[in-house]
Amino acid sequence: MVPVLSVLALMLAGVPAAAPAAAAPPGGDPEHPWRMRHWPQTQPWQRDQPAARIAAAGAPRPVDPQRYELPDTMTWDDYRAVPGADWADPAVPGSVRTFRGALVLADFANQPFVVTQPAHSTVFGNPSTVHDLPRADVPAFYRDFLNRPGGLNRGHTIHEYWMEDSGGRYGIELGAFGVYRMPAKSHEYGIENSMQRGLGCPAGDTCGRDLRADARAAWLADVGADEAARYDFVFFLAAGQDESSTWQEFGPMKFTTRDEVTDAFGPPDETLPNWNATRYVDWTSWQASATIWPNAANGSSVQAESSGMSTYAHEFSHILGVGDNYNNPYSVPARRDYSGPWEMLSRGTFNGPGGPHSRWLIPGTAGSSMGAQHMLRNKLKLGIVDEDAVLRLSRDALTDSGVVVARVTARTVERGLAGITVTLDGGDRSPACDPAADPYCDGGRYDDYTVEVVDRMGFDSFTPDSGVLLAKTKKADAAPFIWTVDANPQDIDKVDFVRPDGTPQKMTIGDYRQLSDALFHAGTGSGSEFEYADTANGLHFYILDRKRDRAGVLSYTVAVRSLAGAGPHTRGVTATRATARVASSGWARCRIPVRNTGRTAPAPATPPGASAGLDVYRISAAARAGWTAWLPREVTAVPNGRTAAVDVYVQRPAGTRRGTTVAVTVTSESNPAATATTSCRVR
Repeated sequence: MVPVLSVLALMLAGVPAAAPAAAAPPGGDPEHPWRMRHWPQTQPWQRDQPAARIAAAGAPRPVDPQRYELPDTMTWDDYRAVPGADWADPAVPGSVRTFRGALVLADFANQPFVVTQPAHSTVFGNPSTVHDLPRADVPAFYRDFLNRPGGLNRGHTIHEYWMEDSGGRYGIELGAFGVYRMPAKSHEYGIENSMQRGLGCPAGDTCGRDLRADARAAWLADVGADEAARYDFVFFLAAGQDESSTWQEFGPMKFTTRDEVTDAFGPPDETLPNWNATRYVDWTSWQASATIWPNAANGSSVQAESSGMSTYAHEFSHILGVGDNYNNPYSVPARRDYSGPWEMLSRGTFNGPGGPHSRWLIPGTAGSSMGAQHMLRNKLKLGIVDEDAVLRLSRDALTDSGVVVARVTARTVERGLAGITVTLDGGDRSPACDPAADPYCDGGRYDDYTVEVVDRMGFDSFTPDSGVLLAKTKKADAAPFIWTVDANPQDIDKVDFVRPDGTPQKMTIGDYRQLSDALFHAGTGSGSEFEYADTANGLHFYILDRKRDRAGVLSYTVAVRSLAGAGPHTRGVTATRATARVASSGWARCRIPVRNTGRTAPAPATPPGASAGLDVYRISAAARAGWTAWLPREVTAVPNGRTAAVDVYVQRPAGTRRGTTVAVTVTSESNPAATATTSCRVR
């Protein structure tokens, strides 16, 4: 047994120890088994050749380059605290409600709690950092690991997640009970008909048992109905692995074919094969299939020891009444993931250092330890964002008001505008598509668009990127009820893992990491997009500007307009010629004054947080042969009656000393007839 002082030292260290090489997934780092081998990852903005040439010349760079990171390569160094907030303090309750949860622990005659066993002694190579605990100490250990700041959990808790996600409205208290010995073996609860398709139950056993019912009965027999009624919900924590975090790593990632699964990963019944059916694909090892799949129902959820803290936040979301919003990443035919790493009720549950293939560790200190916040649609449904912090627009109202501009703040920060919703009056007009034939088909029938900003801080530290998140949403929980608009819909073309025979396995089209580069960015040459036009629904979205203030808070200026009408305002523009000299880098910068000569007419009232007395202009520049003209921004917003500067960069060809004149055109997006042409003269 490890002395208590040694366990405390391990908790303070907080670094997962290595599992034996035999238990590590193929291609893993032997010292950090959750790290997978990946081929070199090129930043997507580097694929934009004009921007790459400009950067190489020592000239201007994109104003908002996309530098996404796959979850697999993240470490705890990626965490950044939210400025001015300490949501982890358990003494600070939720301003609206602090939920009281019961953590009820259950083990089995054939499966004690893994943290009570010697280090790396299970077939899965667990436990990792904490081991040899007395059975009586396990309830307090998991209560503290999940909900009291400490070294092992890096100071992060379920209470902190909900306080941060809700802006301090919802908190979580946990009381621990058990350990209760279940009347059946662990696999009798883990193997059930819907995922194992009736396969793999050892002779003499009864599979498909209800763990929730048996654990609840044991808890009620111990504490009584009156004590149980003091709790708002129940987390049932089962000893052992969970199948969600185990089926792939100890199935297709460890064995090339199902017939290669070794006896160590097989069943106790020699008449059964060593493989078994599982949820998403045809097979995994029997040992992986026999573990619990996390789930929620009737005010409670079921987890196992490898279920990271995010799993509890995910399941509690179900308890509060929001459904799942994800696909089968390995389905045939394939279908793109719905909301990906950006949403707790999608694959944002998997977020945390090490990414999705590190979720099998016990305790769960890597992937799924710090899940994403909820997206705006779900925050509104859960009542955890102020109504006056959301700009409510509609397609019809935009036709009457003209273009609307607003600044949206990162969702981790309770400051300013949290997001924008645009109602699709009369319904979604997208053309019909067939998900069975088109993996990028969103299925249609959406009610709204949402616009929000994600920054890699707080629980969003382990999202892949910072930028503007655009989505189509439904009011009903009919998945997909959030569909992330992907700014880079092409195949991300990255290696997921290396198979046991050395073959690289690429991420499927349905893999949630395909959406790692989905966010929109301001300006040109970023590797992402600065605008999105939904012509079928008559809407155009623009990402105009990015700002990070002195406190480190990120915000974006965005615009939305209707394609069906520009409102009653008069549109006009003038542009003034500018002159610049070529610098030693070979580049010159012209600052073109652009004046909005339009006039504001009486129009419907603009919602708080928005500006309507302005226009969005598109800029273009044409250089003569041999010269290069580059615009950091191709769209800009200027208030009526005001002037703003537009930058035009011009590069002189090597070997010439002559000057040039570049034609610059400025055109209103609201009224293309309102246009002005001027020039950038380069000396």
